[in-house]
Amino acid sequence: MEFSGVTVLCVGDVMLDRFIEGDVERISPEAPVPVIRVRRSRVALGGAGNVAANIAALGGRAVLVGVIGEDEAGRALRGEIATHPRIVPALVESALRPTITKTRFVASRQQIVRTDEESSLALQPEEEAALIAAIAAAIGEARAVVLSDYGKGVLSRAVLAGAIDGARARGISVFVDPKGEDFSRYRGAAAITPNLKELAAAARLPVGDDAAVVLAARRVMEAAGGAAILATRSEKGMMLVEPSGAIHSVPAHAREVFDVSGAGDTVIATLALAQAAGYALAQAMRIANAAAAVVVSKVGTATVSIEELRHEIDTAEADDSARAASLRPLPEVLALVARWKRQGLRVGFTNGCFDILHAGHVALLTAARAQCDRLIVALNDDASVGRLKGPMRPVNPLAARAAVIAALRPVDCVVAFAEDTPLALIREILPDILFKGGDYRVETVVGADVVMAAGGRVVICETLPGHSTTATIARIQERPRSVAGD
Repeated sequence: MEFSGVTVLCVGDVMLDRFIEGDVERISPEAPVPVIRVRRSRVALGGAGNVAANIAALGGRAVLVGVIGEDEAGRALRGEIATHPRIVPALVESALRPTITKTRFVASRQQIVRTDEESSLALQPEEEAALIAAIAAAIGEARAVVLSDYGKGVLSRAVLAGAIDGARARGISVFVDPKGEDFSRYRGAAAITPNLKELAAAARLPVGDDAAVVLAARRVMEAAGGAAILATRSEKGMMLVEPSGAIHSVPAHAREVFDVSGAGDTVIATLALAQAAGYALAQAMRIANAAAAVVVSKVGTATVSIEELRHEIDTAEADDSARAASLRPLPEVLALVARWKRQGLRVGFTNGCFDILHAGHVALLTAARAQCDRLIVALNDDASVGRLKGPMRPVNPLAARAAVIAALRPVDCVVAFAEDTPLALIREILPDILFKGGDYRVETVVGADVVMAAGGRVVICETLPGHSTTATIARIQERPRSVAGD
């Protein structure tokens, strides 16, 4: 996962976030409010600025377009941008409004109160013209555009049109963090990322379960001209509904939540960056979901580094594999495969007796896993091994063979079958890629026609010469009894 060299244009409501942190030791005698003993204060980029900060923290480059005031807060905001070398400011300064500033008072890692400083003045013609000019000047170097709408007035219809039309003319995607109930304002965007409350308001429909979320997403998708809808669902994770009709969902990672401030900024920043780097939208959602898990465990407006993101993804995959890589009954396997496919993962499948594991087996499994996202290994049960290999086989019973295979890094799930071939199992699982090792041709591989008819493919992996279970057993039998017993 590499995001360096990817530039994202961030347009929207830029804010300065102030944090005043301390301890609550008593209640004020003047009013029933807590008294905070201040220990420190700090500032951070908020709104569209936080989107840009997340892109920079992940190794990308962000060009930030928005409006700030000619005031102390505006100078503080520029100073904060200067600490992020991967953020290029393209800000419009205005004497007509203050820099939007949110001040949060925090004690014991929890917000006590927040104050907002902002103007309700509508975007003025000269401000609008300057914003459109800044977008036009910067969009040529971008590989994606993020529109961060906090409803503060920067994203007028003219500014939205300038950004969306400019992006479409260059063939790059626009991602929108929306505000309000009218998603038709974002027509032409590639993806819109509402939370459940925003989705329900825009669709005027309930969003209490998965089916309701899908229905609401399709309703607003029509208004938005076919943009994909990525609904963020807090502890329930995310659901992506694509224009093609494909539906993908991911559960939230299990993390202790301290603060959700700016989590939506992290999600859209990571989503846009990953898509611009070449990931499919469903894969980009999985990456954004991992980033969200990291950022909500931090206090205040925060960012996620590329190292933190990689660690979160690796940990989640390891946990998933630890749960999956054991001998599973078929219903559990089918449920697991369905979840993997909803996540946009490519499911691979291979099969065999795997009686005495050798280097050839490991090479096959390693080669297969390198070409898919999840690998299922199907083992012949003991009776079918006996029918295929003779009455003295298997040497190792099914449970032992499954335990050894499950312990291998390339393997994500192990299942058994009683028939002589895995054809029935392949029909049930319908893998995206069917792997076979040896001197096979595609047309002779069991299940190849089933997989290819469903849009999948068959891969023949090269085998290591001189490695086979039968040959290994023969060598053992040929050794002197005293040596063989060592």
